[in-house]
Amino acid sequence: MVRLPRVKLRLVRRLLLLSFLLLPVARAPQAQSAPPVVPTVTLEREPGPTGALARTLTGVPSGVRTALLVRDLNTGKVLAALEPDRPLIPASTIKLVTAAAVLYDRGGAGGWWSTELTVPATEAGRSRVTVLTLRGSADPTLSVEGTPNSLRALAEQARARGVRAVGAVRIDTLPLDATSFEATELGLPMPAVRLREWEDRPPTSAAEARRRLGATLIAELRRVGITVGSEEVTSAPAYRPYVPPPRQDEKGRPLAPELLIPLERRPEQGVASVRSGSPFAFLASTLRPSDNLRAEALLATVAVRPGETGTLRSALKRERAILQRMGLDLSGAVLEDGSGLGRGNRLTPRQLTGLLGVMYVLPYPVAGKQGRTLPPALYRARHNAFAEALPQAGTGEDVPGREGRGGTLALRLLGSGLDVRAKTGTLPGVSTLAGYMTSKSGRPLAFALMMNGPEDSPILTLRALQDQAVRDIAAAF
Repeated sequence: MVRLPRVKLRLVRRLLLLSFLLLPVARAPQAQSAPPVVPTVTLEREPGPTGALARTLTGVPSGVRTALLVRDLNTGKVLAALEPDRPLIPASTIKLVTAAAVLYDRGGAGGWWSTELTVPATEAGRSRVTVLTLRGSADPTLSVEGTPNSLRALAEQARARGVRAVGAVRIDTLPLDATSFEATELGLPMPAVRLREWEDRPPTSAAEARRRLGATLIAELRRVGITVGSEEVTSAPAYRPYVPPPRQDEKGRPLAPELLIPLERRPEQGVASVRSGSPFAFLASTLRPSDNLRAEALLATVAVRPGETGTLRSALKRERAILQRMGLDLSGAVLEDGSGLGRGNRLTPRQLTGLLGVMYVLPYPVAGKQGRTLPPALYRARHNAFAEALPQAGTGEDVPGREGRGGTLALRLLGSGLDVRAKTGTLPGVSTLAGYMTSKSGRPLAFALMMNGPEDSPILTLRALQDQAVRDIAAAF
């Protein structure tokens, strides 16, 4: 065996190592990169009116702009559209917005408004008080007497609580800036406490409302045996929360504030309280006859927030926020009142049917009908509070003030056999119709048909065309 010298051996090892390192290294096969995903957008044109519906709409007088949208409530699919995003004057179909906002604000048809009488905290429990304050949440259903929700019921409760003498009566006017609502076409104030009996002769100023309300309350207090020392009715001052004065120890070091609020700085204490029934009945009595005063009173309730003074502007702002929470795109929408009398209001058929869709899919059951019923069954059973508050077409009754179930639709679509629950809208040159219908195939549909033209446009002609369009839609889908 031949032994190599150590130096040569190390050299051979290095050469072998170098040759190994220089060998080509096999690469793992690289996966081919996938081609970049290119998003594709398929634009689908919404179907326009066809057949009988298209022929009916050709009869619209020249100069009258027409916009339409029909949507299947179960699938959300648009069935017919004609300029559905054109903002037009909605007239009284804006009351759909008002009603939806009120139901949302009250938490559904099981909600209520409340009114109370309070006395200074230092006089709680006494038979003689210096002042008695009437406070409310703009409840449009409060009456003088005849119901549990009345001034008489408040007076009776106060007496039952031991009140026998009152120095003066005052009204808490702070929840609402009543005069701000005079900016609507109706031009009337909306006070924080109002009476249902005022509807035939509403106060024309906030001062008149306070004076009339105070006089009525004084009369009811005296009726139950509570004496009132003054006829003057004033506004209650704003409550200022108590801020405890700073405290120090004997060395001048700050101490924690005193937690006990002095009795004279505490909020007034209640001696009587009433609340309304479900808002459903008042909503129906507003929507069916299309009562403008009641609609503005409902809008005012939306403005009442704890610790704030509500205004027309804040009511409309909150109403708009509610619609946005419902997922509605309000592009082009203008809200300036609760009744639709203002010609500056603007809505589109898409916005109206979108609102109708929300109130169908996320319904508020009629009070006492709460349960786990799904929207279609709730609608078919006529327990959807929003839909049931609307006028129903073709009922045939002709009652004073259009207060019946059919309301403004009672004498329209007579004999058609169709289930149509919808809101009408009429101003000079404006005729609109929006609501729900059941097609001949049984599909629940939301629709909005809006017509705006010159102020001398033939309204009866427009209504007749709308009624025929409803028949065509029901037959087509």
